[in-house]
Amino acid sequence: MTDTALILVDIQNDYFDGGRWTLNRMDQASDNAAKVLAHARKNGHMIVHIHHEMLSDDAPFFRPGTSGAEIHPKVAPQAGEEVFLKHAPNSFHNTPLHATLSGRGITKVIIVGAMSQICIDATTRAASDFGYTVTLVHDACAARDVEFDGVAVPAEQVHAAFMSALSFGYATLLDCESFLAGS
Repeated sequence: MTDTALILVDIQNDYFDGGRWTLNRMDQASDNAAKVLAHARKNGHMIVHIHHEMLSDDAPFFRPGTSGAEIHPKVAPQAGEEVFLKHAPNSFHNTPLHATLSGRGITKVIIVGAMSQICIDATTRAASDFGYTVTLVHDACAARDVEFDGVAVPAEQVHAAFMSALSFGYATLLDCESFLAGS
């Protein structure tokens, strides 16, 4: 085991075509996440799969016990890999993630997953706040179109805005190809 962990955040069926809350470029992001996962497995990094379930059966997506809330097969956990359930955007909030990472001597984390503007943002900031050295593979993450105060914001711009903010003080951002070539 190394001092590095890969955290796969919410790569779940509801985010894919046919799901309840589809994201822009989720297929591409999950393909890149699968490459990062294969790399982490090959290099003996700790693997942590995070999946989200809403606390209501009336939730718009990630309803408890549904196939939409299941981890997508492209990044399915293998025996020995950690799997944590969360109910909030921050993967560290009310989960054993920080205790597990620190208990195993992890000092560096690699983050991939969805959604860029919610759970990736919250998890990346929390990881940095806990003192981990954070690498975020930006094209292994996906966003969704949003609207605020009558202004429609396309997913590409949402993703870019959040990645820009995270690169400023919370993480090193790399695309998948650069990440794989450099590690």
